[in-house]
Amino acid sequence: MTEVNPWQHWTIFCHVVDNHGDLGVCWRLATQLANRGKQVTLYVDDASALQWMAPEGCEGVVVLAWPDETASCLQQHPAQVVIEAFGCELPQTFQTALAAWPQVPVWINLEYFSAEPVAERNHGLPSPVLSGPAKGLTKWFFYPGLSDKTGGVLAFGKKNLFPTLPMPEAENPSAHQPMRISVFCYEPASLGLWLRQLTQLPQAVHLSVTAGRATQAVRLALQGLKQTTELQVTELPCLSHTDFDQMLCEQDLNLVRGEDSFIRAIWAGKAFLWHIYPQDDAAHWVKLKAFLKVSDAPKVVVQAHLAWNAEQPTPLPLLTPSNMAEWTDWAQGLRHRLSLQTDLLSRLESFVAAHG
Repeated sequence: MTEVNPWQHWTIFCHVVDNHGDLGVCWRLATQLANRGKQVTLYVDDASALQWMAPEGCEGVVVLAWPDETASCLQQHPAQVVIEAFGCELPQTFQTALAAWPQVPVWINLEYFSAEPVAERNHGLPSPVLSGPAKGLTKWFFYPGLSDKTGGVLAFGKKNLFPTLPMPEAENPSAHQPMRISVFCYEPASLGLWLRQLTQLPQAVHLSVTAGRATQAVRLALQGLKQTTELQVTELPCLSHTDFDQMLCEQDLNLVRGEDSFIRAIWAGKAFLWHIYPQDDAAHWVKLKAFLKVSDAPKVVVQAHLAWNAEQPTPLPLLTPSNMAEWTDWAQGLRHRLSLQTDLLSRLESFVAAHG
């Protein structure tokens, strides 16, 4: 007799702040759950980006608007697992419904990726709910990270297999071919200086610039720069997840930002530069330096990340063949390291089974 999966119904809550990385992570998680046979409901306060991020949708994933505080959620199908993504607080009406369900769900507080020691210390800890309609229930901290003592990272493909897209070439790009660089960033202070450095390389450079803030930032930086035929710029449209992942695998260097594209750049196995989301209290510096340390980043990679995230224009290391080779070797080593670990979703399923 086949045993019925007791953790079949999952609900994810996502609040879009000012970018689409949170939704990107939640959508990838939802689709990977669905590909494992789960039924997933994704509540999001702004789902507009899914029109280009995932135009074909995903069987098994239902996307709903964020519940109105005046509407009752009591009639909705009870979830067995509830994920509160990135500190978004569940609506009071949903907490009321959750507390009334006959079976208490496993309530997960999915945090942002971190390589800081605090991620290992807090991963898996309970957080009792002390007030509100869900008082007396417990939610659990789940921290994505690089070590076995954290929640890991989302796998690359829908079957949780190591990259199904074209494998990156191990050799360095030929000096006779343009260096291919993707640009997905906020507004780094060093952008103009870095573009000027690119025009001085002996090798031609082809930039693929993503739509939105990156395109605007590059346009502005190029206004005061004498362009040459050696620097080619292509402005990309909004890309689906599939097209974005494919694009990363085709580059020699990927400039990424936030969390979703950062993890995808690791899986692409090419040299990458992370523009971490800046925070007013400078907490992003602690997070960035922790990642560089835990990932055993070589000097050229550390220097590039510190310069790219600096508040003042700072020269980046030149993209010489030796620097690019060392940078790419580091990226491929990190990808290989993660490929040997259990992925985030598998760890999440095990955690739910142990705490349900």
